[in-house]
Amino acid sequence: MRFGVLGPVEVHDDAGAVITVAAPRQRALLAMLALDAGRIVGHDRLVDGLYPEPPAGAANALQSQVSRLRRTVPGLLVEHHPAGYRLVADPRDVDAHRCVRLLDAGRGAEALQLWRGTALADVDAPFAADARQRLTEVLINCTLSGGTENDLRRVLSGHPLREDVRAALMRVLHHDGRTPEALRIFAEGRALLADELGVDPSPALAAAHLDLLRATAPHRGVPAQLTSFVGRDDDLRRVTTWLREHRLVTLTGPGGTGKTRLAVEVARRDAGEVAFVDLSATTDVARALLDGLGVREAGLLTPAPAGTAPVRVEDRLTAALATRAILLVVDNCEHVVDDAARVLGTVLAACPDVRVLATSREPLGITGEVLSPVAALDDESATRLFLDRAQAVRPGFTAPTGVIAEVCRRLDGIALAVELAAARVRTLPLAEITARLDDRFRLLSRGSRTAAPRHRTLHAVVEWSWDLLDDAERDLAARFTVFSGGASLAAVVSVTGADVDTLTSLVDKSLVEIGGDRYRMLDTIRAFCLDRAPDLRERHARWFLARAREAEPHLRAHDQLDWLRALGADHDNLTAAITWAVEHDVVLALELVAVLATYYWCRGLRTEAAERAETVLRACGETPPAGYGQEYAMCLLIAWPVATGDQSARQRQADALLAAVDGPPRYPILTMMWGMAMGAPETESPAWHSRHRMVGTDAWSAALSFVGDGLVAWQQGEPVRAAELLRRGADGFDRVGDRWGVALAVSQLAELALGAGDTAAALRHVERARALLEELGATEDTAEALVNRANVRLHADDPAGARADYAEALRVARRAGAPLVAASCHVGLAELARLDGDLAAAAAQCDAAWELTPGGWYGPDEMRCRIAFERGRIARDAADPELARRHFEEALRRAVGQRNRVTETAARAELDALPAP
Repeated sequence: MRFGVLGPVEVHDDAGAVITVAAPRQRALLAMLALDAGRIVGHDRLVDGLYPEPPAGAANALQSQVSRLRRTVPGLLVEHHPAGYRLVADPRDVDAHRCVRLLDAGRGAEALQLWRGTALADVDAPFAADARQRLTEVLINCTLSGGTENDLRRVLSGHPLREDVRAALMRVLHHDGRTPEALRIFAEGRALLADELGVDPSPALAAAHLDLLRATAPHRGVPAQLTSFVGRDDDLRRVTTWLREHRLVTLTGPGGTGKTRLAVEVARRDAGEVAFVDLSATTDVARALLDGLGVREAGLLTPAPAGTAPVRVEDRLTAALATRAILLVVDNCEHVVDDAARVLGTVLAACPDVRVLATSREPLGITGEVLSPVAALDDESATRLFLDRAQAVRPGFTAPTGVIAEVCRRLDGIALAVELAAARVRTLPLAEITARLDDRFRLLSRGSRTAAPRHRTLHAVVEWSWDLLDDAERDLAARFTVFSGGASLAAVVSVTGADVDTLTSLVDKSLVEIGGDRYRMLDTIRAFCLDRAPDLRERHARWFLARAREAEPHLRAHDQLDWLRALGADHDNLTAAITWAVEHDVVLALELVAVLATYYWCRGLRTEAAERAETVLRACGETPPAGYGQEYAMCLLIAWPVATGDQSARQRQADALLAAVDGPPRYPILTMMWGMAMGAPETESPAWHSRHRMVGTDAWSAALSFVGDGLVAWQQGEPVRAAELLRRGADGFDRVGDRWGVALAVSQLAELALGAGDTAAALRHVERARALLEELGATEDTAEALVNRANVRLHADDPAGARADYAEALRVARRAGAPLVAASCHVGLAELARLDGDLAAAAAQCDAAWELTPGGWYGPDEMRCRIAFERGRIARDAADPELARRHFEEALRRAVGQRNRVTETAARAELDALPAP
């Protein structure tokens, strides 16, 4: 739920729909609480803020307003405390707080976009005037930080005595080449200050005026731009600051990212003398710099007198710059990088007032050089750029921002690629552009006729960089394409056979990026190099199999988080390895999925794991390869969330394969997965003995055994013994450092406590599990923990809290692609609707849950048991005993099949309570 006060008061539900708060006093109350979201607002402050004259019985009147507000805004959580009331919301969900955070982070332009008009525009309550004044000050600071000319003019018209706003507007006008207008704005302010206050301009405003008067130096050769500058505000500020502190700044990055445009914008805003020199069409750096300075016109190149040696070009260059304070913008140094470094190094050493801003796809390597990588545009900036350029060629063009952002992401946020794609909307629908991105070089083959040839097409941009590589660099660039999503240094060296020096050279030349300890190639560059690459996919798959084997035992130990992060960084590589192995080496595919089971479970990626396992099983056929029965059984067990149809044959096959295992399996998690998939076996049965043979003697396996025995005891109706075993299991997992194991055990303890009516203990266990799962980054399991918390709140007579948790869990489950968790949310929402008396809505929620539940075994069958049970209660409340009986009998049948004594007992009790047929 989101709240807005930067304009008329607004509240949006979780789906983004606006909920109207029509009553003025309720609207004012909501605004007061939202401005202090997450904090208690005292009774007296609320009463004084709402009522010009506090009524008799003010406390009761306030309580009545809070109750009405809760009814007006379904799902709104307003807690009562002895000291006052608290809106239960993250301050980031209130636009005013979000605005201040953005402003503090230096993102004033984004903060300004949150404003919809005058703050608290539709609130007329005693507190509003002071609050509006404070918020207006925030608006002014946003405008000063990131406002446009129009924004500054708007603020200045309302606050004409604000000298900081006036100075900012003067600078914007000056940077836009409108210095006379800026001087007029100063003159108007000086007269106003004298007339209204009888004072002179402040030192800050006077300094801004002086800067304008001094800014008469020429900007030679800086290209005029035909389009607006979009998406590099932070880079612009950073580079401008660095040029005040350093004498050489080099913008580096792949071709097409916008290095030249950024350099032009920095040059346009510089208050001193600037010369812009493009080296792309020359190999004589010194002569190009002389030409860019206009030295020929100054007469320094006249012939030398007879009998004297001619003056060298570089000497003439240093002579021309020796006494000048100037910014040299030197563009496109990469193809003459050695010569550029030598000449510019000489100039900087001999000319103390010269500054250089260079652009190059690799560093110049001069002492004192400051590198400013020009990275890909983020989603928001790339989307704004796409829209700006698309509307230029097709006025009125609009499209969902999510669709545009996806196009920009697939183009790596490369500014030129985004602009080329946007230009195609004149002749192609956006959906067609998206569909053609796999062949991006053909799609983006029509650029501006006025651009340099290397910038007219996306292919030409990358080819320019490729042609500057030596043979070893080209070979590694081609080999690097085997990686998906980047790789560590160890992976690059081992899989490609490259040496470290060649790799670092590719980084220097912007063909490969480095972030932390990982190397990555932009997808656009990867697509160019792919056709030139040898086939290293088997070598790649086997290296990552070895990496996964190395990681697996650590995923059950104290360094669990470090290894989860390591495997998570290589998630795309692991997926690519499985995909290749399914087509070429099913044994390798089996090994990969099996050894990654612990990773998938700890990260809460059960649905993804199931899809991978199902694909491998189909490739293998119905019989496991010799010697790989455990791996095959693991895939059978992992695949249940996506399995459809009758799975009894697979169930029997898994049982048979694992019954033949005499001792601990190669993958300890296999024992747990067998227990989860098959349910609790009868004590002393062959299956019971088989599972106990598979339990290892290590501490992790001992903890797992306690949890498994605890679940069996619970399902067999022994809650006290079950709780003791589960606690011992949680303690055991905690000692070895397995957070996921602890979360598993305490989640079951929560359900036990809930069954015993101890909602406080249940909530403590659920919160502990949720915190551990969030630490692991287990999205699917975190959603399940939210469902568990909702269940506890439902039984604790907190339907509003339960509804909010179910809604949040449903959102997280959908994002994670976890249909069974989403189905569980719908069952919970069905119970809420039934308790509210809305039986039609309850039935619809059950139908939604059923649609999300595939016809498999364990998880799906357990979920269908829950759905049948809830449908029985709906029919019971609808006074339809025959329909209720059918549903309860189905629930009973499924519970017996799962050996779930808890649900079995509940279903029998419901059947006994129904009237005899």
